[in-house]
Amino acid sequence: MSQPAPLPQPTLSLWQAVAIIVGIVIGAGIFKSPALVAQFSASPEAMLWAWVLGGAISLLGALCYAELAATWPHAGGDYHFLFRAYGRRVAFLFAWARFSVITTGSIALLAFVFGDYMSTLVPMGPYSSALWGALSLVALTWLNGRGLQASASTQSWLTLAEVGGLVLIIAAGLWLGVQGPGAEALTAPAQAEAQATTPRTLWGLVMVFVLLTYGGWNEAAYLSAEMRGSRRRMLHALLISLVLITLLYVAVNLAYLYGLGLPAMAGDGAVAASLLHQAFGPAGQVLIAVMVAVAALTSMNATMLVGARTNFAVGRDWPRLGRLGQWHAARGVPVAALYAQSACALALIVLGGSLRSGFQTMVDFTAPVFWLFFLLSTLALIVLRVREPQVERPFRVPLYPWLPLLFAGVCGYMLWSSLAYVQAGAWLGVGVLALGWLLMLWLQRTER
Repeated sequence: MSQPAPLPQPTLSLWQAVAIIVGIVIGAGIFKSPALVAQFSASPEAMLWAWVLGGAISLLGALCYAELAATWPHAGGDYHFLFRAYGRRVAFLFAWARFSVITTGSIALLAFVFGDYMSTLVPMGPYSSALWGALSLVALTWLNGRGLQASASTQSWLTLAEVGGLVLIIAAGLWLGVQGPGAEALTAPAQAEAQATTPRTLWGLVMVFVLLTYGGWNEAAYLSAEMRGSRRRMLHALLISLVLITLLYVAVNLAYLYGLGLPAMAGDGAVAASLLHQAFGPAGQVLIAVMVAVAALTSMNATMLVGARTNFAVGRDWPRLGRLGQWHAARGVPVAALYAQSACALALIVLGGSLRSGFQTMVDFTAPVFWLFFLLSTLALIVLRVREPQVERPFRVPLYPWLPLLFAGVCGYMLWSSLAYVQAGAWLGVGVLALGWLLMLWLQRTER
């Protein structure tokens, strides 16, 4: 009698899950987006409220995902929810999008951020960013291939270092505000100066950058089958993570305001570097390079850890892709799915490196497809409430259906925004999704 195939086991603690979620969300965005948010904000208060609003919107989405993950815990995360709500075809297209665009594109994007900042410390020639990015990908693939506990423990330490870097920025900004003119950022004359430059806050544009910086918390759904304790623990992990992230983001932006002032923030493409340079002199440039590199590495490791689980789930449902559905019981990792994911991400790094605009190419490539499936996953909650009302739900979204519909509206707006300012990379991502449809048709025919 054959033994049943090994499946994911509940081995993650609440705090390991929090470390993974925080690590995914706090990437390079908090070092880049604040300057853009300040540029389109009419006052310091408007800028700070934008970051609070970003946290509140993310919490709305987290409540939706908490119901889905608590009701149907599964290593496939969104894939499993989409499968139940819309059927096999939509779920496969999502898995293809994760494999070819969303997850691998995010990994490649983070690899370029890591490479950009490591190149300021140790340059490696004209393709330095791509080379550093490829090296980081290989190293993290090896680490994640060793097992879940190895990658989760490393993630905890990386997240601790990342949060420590943000605390350093907060301390530096508040200290500069006490010592110098930066604290005037919150005074009436400074507000008048900001309003003369930006007469009104462009809320739509501001929230595009803010929500981009909050992105990634939904990846927690892929850990739902591997968390110890009750099925409501995913709700606790999401709430703790997003409250912590919101507090850090607001505090960091307060530090930027106190240390530099709103007008200086709005005109500075490297606001964190400027702040630390004022606080620590030339050593501040090295500090910021290390901090951003660590942040990118942290998000990259966490994204790789959760991303391969979609490939595992689709491998369980499509016989032709069965190798991806093999789970290594001793390591707690879908090894084949992980290696396939890394190979695709490496190909994207080579593509981005050859275009010499790796970061921007990866942003354009991933955004429309990401928001399309985020919208479908949110609406899946409503579909499944109607279709499967008898299923036990350990957690239910409050104010249903208004909160899910509100968050779905945000996702729809972000999808429109990502296409309204379309670049060639965005259409490339849509084209790759279309190729997934052709692949799916071929797989269906070969099964007959």
